Amino acid sequence: MTQQSKVIAMVAGEASGDLLGSHLIEAIKRERPDVRFVGIGGPRMQAEGMQVLFPMEKLAVNGYIEVLKHLREIIGIRSKLRTQLIDNPPDLFIGVDAPDFNFGLELSLKKRGIPVVHYVSPSIWAWRGERINKIKRAVSRILALFPFEAPLYEKAGVPVTYVGHPLADMLPEKPDRAAMREQMRLTEKETVFAFLPGSRQGEVRRLAQTYIETARLILEKIPHARFLVPLATRETRTFFEEVQWRMEAQQLPITLLFGHAHDAMIAADGVLVASGTATLEAALLKRPMVITYKVSRLTFWLMKRKGYLPYVGLPNILAGKFVVPELLQDDATPENLAQALLNLVSNEQAVAELEKIFTDMHAMLKQDTASKAAQAVLQYL
Repeated sequence: MTQQSKVIAMVAGEASGDLLGSHLIEAIKRERPDVRFVGIGGPRMQAEGMQVLFPMEKLAVNGYIEVLKHLREIIGIRSKLRTQLIDNPPDLFIGVDAPDFNFGLELSLKKRGIPVVHYVSPSIWAWRGERINKIKRAVSRILALFPFEAPLYEKAGVPVTYVGHPLADMLPEKPDRAAMREQMRLTEKETVFAFLPGSRQGEVRRLAQTYIETARLILEKIPHARFLVPLATRETRTFFEEVQWRMEAQQLPITLLFGHAHDAMIAADGVLVASGTATLEAALLKRPMVITYKVSRLTFWLMKRKGYLPYVGLPNILAGKFVVPELLQDDATPENLAQALLNLVSNEQAVAELEKIFTDMHAMLKQDTASKAAQAVLQYL
């Protein structure tokens, strides 16, 4: 009699979750080729054979106000998915990040006896620490990406596995900057900046004008500067180009790239990056950076009220201190950003110290994440 194939339901809410989810599916299939995958995911998870029930783009919204605008649709999707999974119970549910969407769903499924693994701890160490009580009720196990997270869950009695960060496995420990510059036809004489305004449309809309004005100010001090701006989608690229035209900035030495964020960072002398996973990518690529972010005023006020840490960027959180500047909200003026970047790239000692800090960080996070996560997951099948 043949063994009946197992079904794992998964939900990822944005591009970073789609990447994590696809690596996990690949690692599980190596051990258990019979497993089928269904749920919500992006093109990477779909390419690994997952049956997508709802488009992931519907969930990729950030900020309190922004989520409120799409709340009815998001709740509708969660309700339909919950009904579908209760009517056809999977052998296991894995929520990949997207905590606000996933925890309510996970709570319902766990109550009905379905094992639940949540992959990526929400930042309870930074804000809304009380969520750990809801997490305890909602999950059978949490997979933590950062080493300081595991003790928090152990103390609260939540089963946890530290799996490291997949980016540390993916990105080179010693990026070849000279080769990347040659590939991108950049000379060693040029001072190159990578400007990453974020992957979502809302982020690019809030930061495009500030980034272009920052480039203008840097050019006044460094006439041979070049700017690489990786944009994740056609929509964000089109919007950035429109802002360039509106600001009469077409003559600035700005090169817009479709993706290629890692290439741009490797080639750069300095990086200006919107807070998020890209800050960790810049650190793992050993690049000096300035972190910036702008959200709606109400979202920022709420985040400040609920926050515990003085920093928001992952490099600073992992280091436990400010190792790179953070200029947020009203402080994120073109003048402040340009000055911070110029100070950074002109200080060879500071750049060397950052490289050492980031190299140690890389070693700590490199854990063969997908395999570790798969082993933790497979015990529930």
